[in-house]
Amino acid sequence: MGFDMKTVNVAELIKRSQWLRQALFEMVVKHQAGHLPSSFSMAEILVSLYYGGVARVTRGNPKDPNRDRILVSKGHAAMSQYPILADFGFFPAEELDRFTQLDGLLGMYADFRIPGIEGISGSLGHGVGMGAGISLAARIDGQKHRTFVILGDGENYEGSIWESAMFAAHHKLDNLVVIVDRNQLCILGRTEELLELGDLEDKWRSFGWDAVTVDGHSYKSLLPAFERIGRNGKPTAIIANTVKGKGVSFMEGQAVWHNRMPSEQQALQARRELAVNCIID
Repeated sequence: MGFDMKTVNVAELIKRSQWLRQALFEMVVKHQAGHLPSSFSMAEILVSLYYGGVARVTRGNPKDPNRDRILVSKGHAAMSQYPILADFGFFPAEELDRFTQLDGLLGMYADFRIPGIEGISGSLGHGVGMGAGISLAARIDGQKHRTFVILGDGENYEGSIWESAMFAAHHKLDNLVVIVDRNQLCILGRTEELLELGDLEDKWRSFGWDAVTVDGHSYKSLLPAFERIGRNGKPTAIIANTVKGKGVSFMEGQAVWHNRMPSEQQALQARRELAVNCIID
């Protein structure tokens, strides 16, 4: 299944990304648990996949054998999928109100009990390996589904990422797509100060991948990158430049907000900003 930018309603996607950030904010603030900035930086990526016609996901049927697989390798942001999966009818929306509770389905980190979750992580650096295995199995089984892996840029420090990248290129897994959430921050600080990652597009290309760099908050920049999937017999790496905490001014680009909870006053400010801060395109 190919992706066609001409079929996309960008205005609707902008509303979806705003909705997703608001839903995540209320879920996290209510239970004082979760990683908001890491989730906010990848909102447009997830909305593109689920609502932009990029990935094949069937509402109400999380086990559709023809579905595309979506894995969030940066496990601390796995909760980003929860409002979307509820909206797709995979579990009752009331579960969002029981986030991290003992009687609830949804934990801080995802697990396979949750319908629509294709892979679990916590220890970083394993999403590409899982995705490569799923993609190779699909080819062996004659299946046409694709696998999308959302990777934190800090995960590119892990050797397992590059082992998997070599494996995928060697097997020409053109049904595998990695989207790097390049927000340039990890829990300890800025990636380029801790251990310079440099030009990630060039690095992924040198490992045999088709690679491109885009603005991860602009649908007009991000979506066309998906049109190149599978065109040249290589796996695809999309380096999406993003802002950690996107949408809330005092969280944006601040490492200290990795898993910090807002005060009551900050929560009021965040709600005001999330109500008006739509991405322009």
